[in-house]
Amino acid sequence: MHHLTYLEAIVVGLVQGVTELFPVSSLGHNVLIPALVGGTWAKDLNVAKGESPYLAFIVGLHVATAIALTAYFWRDWVRIIRGFFSSLRRMEIETSDQKLAWMIIIATIPVGLTGVIFEHWFRTFFGVASRAAIFLIINGVILYSAERFRPRKSREADQQLLTEREPEPALVGAGGGPVPRAAQHASGHRALRQEEIATAIQSDQRITAHGFGQALIIGSAQVLALLAGISRDGVAMSAGMFRGLSREDAARFAFLLATPVILAAGALKLGDLFGPLGSGIRPQILAGSIVSGVGAYLSVRFLMKYFRTRTLTPFAIYCLVVGIGSLIYIGVK
Repeated sequence: MHHLTYLEAIVVGLVQGVTELFPVSSLGHNVLIPALVGGTWAKDLNVAKGESPYLAFIVGLHVATAIALTAYFWRDWVRIIRGFFSSLRRMEIETSDQKLAWMIIIATIPVGLTGVIFEHWFRTFFGVASRAAIFLIINGVILYSAERFRPRKSREADQQLLTEREPEPALVGAGGGPVPRAAQHASGHRALRQEEIATAIQSDQRITAHGFGQALIIGSAQVLALLAGISRDGVAMSAGMFRGLSREDAARFAFLLATPVILAAGALKLGDLFGPLGSGIRPQILAGSIVSGVGAYLSVRFLMKYFRTRTLTPFAIYCLVVGIGSLIYIGVK
């Protein structure tokens, strides 16, 4: 019977849920944590081992993360899926929803094919703590470069979004007096939801204006995330910024691209979860997956607001510090 403690499951589940969406590489952290903690953690959570129960555990975490992303973007996915089927039915690609659906499909093909063919080799060869630390440092360099050297078009797109957003006027009643607090709350909630929907649609229109070739380039960057230590969202967002997207639109497109990739990665490995590798540890997998899903949902809510006005630089610094620190610790351990 395989062994995985609830403490290991909950800690790694939380780290997975957060780092899958924060541009700091969940796979890199999944490799580094057992090596840095040592002891039974290094034995129980060995991702490079061919028959490790850790693989079944990671499947559950991936599925939970994909569900969290789908829950956050569910309105968007309804529009995108409708756009896909209307495109097939009418044999056209005209609306932004139709274009975005095909852009996501095209962008997913490179990482999907590479993952199916080389996933085992990437995981076993690069799933070593010292290599993960090196690639985490490289990830930090990529994130820093994305901010430091992004083109003028991307910077101008950021500035345009800032100037378009003006503070909402205060709510007043028909007689000029203040609106009651309960009415303000209800009205504010509806207004916020409508604003979020409108903002998402406008963002999709800006993204689809860049075309299918740009989507393929941005999607191809996700292949680098097969290397433990390189963030899928980080490299996709960096590529989007280099191709002229605003930071906010690049983040949104990266998160939309991540959903089918993460879900497919989990679905393709469901045999590990329900097979012998998951035997005896499914309650722990469930506990870790719940924590991972909640962490992922809260993370994407935070990041979608964060990237409206703030940069990738803090994440770049984090990756450099943790990567260098891990290399030093592993070297002297």
